[in-house]
Amino acid sequence: MTEPTPIPRELGPVTRLAIDFGPLIVFFVTNAFAPVPKITKIFAATAAFMVATAIAMGVSLAKSGKISPMLLFSGAMVLVMGGITLWLHDDTFIKIKPTIYYVFVAGILFFGLFTGRPTLELVLGSAYPGLSAPGWRLLTRNWAFFFVAMAIANEAVWRNTSTDFWVGYKLWGAIPATLIFAAANMPMLTRYGLGAEKVQETLPPQG
Repeated sequence: MTEPTPIPRELGPVTRLAIDFGPLIVFFVTNAFAPVPKITKIFAATAAFMVATAIAMGVSLAKSGKISPMLLFSGAMVLVMGGITLWLHDDTFIKIKPTIYYVFVAGILFFGLFTGRPTLELVLGSAYPGLSAPGWRLLTRNWAFFFVAMAIANEAVWRNTSTDFWVGYKLWGAIPATLIFAAANMPMLTRYGLGAEKVQETLPPQG
């Protein structure tokens, strides 16, 4: 007799935010307070980031029965680029990881727009109940351009500032920008049928 297939469960807003942003906060705190020489702090932070990301993916699987495609991709990139960073002892790789992530996701979203495939809806459909097809197209377009802008910003910051400034930017720049952008889309989404009272706190994992 076969076992019944577990039914995926939705994560609560606090758990979702912890999964999405917790590893980045661990990265920032470790870089700031790790009891190691300053020149090696970024490598300690990278190792902590990798561990926290793996834990976040495990929590998502345990709590909801699944790992979202975006979290899976982001987590895989953290583990791969973080591993290369530690192996070569070169922090360039962890710094360009967000750029690669943003460009890749933007490319997928633009591909969906040009081919008429609802790529964003496939990932976030349950989080935006009632949103019409035009609403999904606008939301996809907006996030695609946002990710392009974030990729450009990450390149500008890591290439022209110190490592500590870049780490601070990830926490105090990238996260607030993502939250503000998500909130700024809400009026448009409600005009296109979104049930605002039912919307979940769903944001992309931070690169």
